[in-house]
Amino acid sequence: MGMPFRVMGIVNVTPDSFSDGGLFLDADAALAHARELIGEGADIVDVGGESTRPGAEPVSAVEELRRVLPVVEGIVASGMAGGEPGGTRVRISIDTSKAAVARAAIGAGASIVNDVSALRADPEMVGLVAESGCECCLMHMLGDPRTMQADPRYGDVVDDVKAFLEERLALAVRAGVREERIMLDPGIGFGKTVAHNLALLARLDELTSLGRPVVVGTSRKSFLGRIILDAAADRGRAGQAGEAEPVDTARRLGGTIATNVLALERGASVFRVHDVAPVRAALTVAAATLNPRWTPAMRTPTS
Repeated sequence: MGMPFRVMGIVNVTPDSFSDGGLFLDADAALAHARELIGEGADIVDVGGESTRPGAEPVSAVEELRRVLPVVEGIVASGMAGGEPGGTRVRISIDTSKAAVARAAIGAGASIVNDVSALRADPEMVGLVAESGCECCLMHMLGDPRTMQADPRYGDVVDDVKAFLEERLALAVRAGVREERIMLDPGIGFGKTVAHNLALLARLDELTSLGRPVVVGTSRKSFLGRIILDAAADRGRAGQAGEAEPVDTARRLGGTIATNVLALERGASVFRVHDVAPVRAALTVAAATLNPRWTPAMRTPTS
């Protein structure tokens, strides 16, 4: 047996995403970025036109489509995308909670629906996913992006997230989505404190026990910066130089790599990241270390 994984590269076609908002709002810039991520070894490119950062405001389906459709079409036209899980060409994921956006993106060549609402936001979404035969990713989020970081509370965060994902998985299967097409995402940073995020990462094996691929999205998130900042402040109290300013997104790569390697060891198999090349290199070495019989040629799971 190998230790396969897939790396999902993030293409945000938004003015306000927390890490790269506005950088790729122009379709040509977003397409160039997608090509760059594919060149770095992305197995999936995740194209999104609505920011889900804390406090983000919703956008209309028309505006979201205006942003993402030319990018999906451009990736397909370039000949770099297509195929089934396990194939050699990159696959396109549409990061949306709107059925109209997902339908158009699927028509243009997307084959994964990454829905941060876990099919709750749009009553038509589950039927569309079932009928299209696409893969889908169901994510846990407390509340919505505008409110999710306002004092999030859980009984036991891992138990609560697991129960939610189990319920959404069952609902999707009952609605006709094939179980082998479903991925689950605990929603690191979506309505969670630093302690909640760390508990989910530490006990990720409790979520992989649900039997579906687990997606981890820690890339450049603020909790990594807070941990680094707190550690620097502790060093300062010990008489060494501390950090006065928040840790910006570009300096969160080390934390991103650490969390992804730990998640791989605990059974996660899909990693949603901004920095494809360094994360893929880290995961490749980690996988070879954890399972010496693993080889890079075995990297892509079939389900």
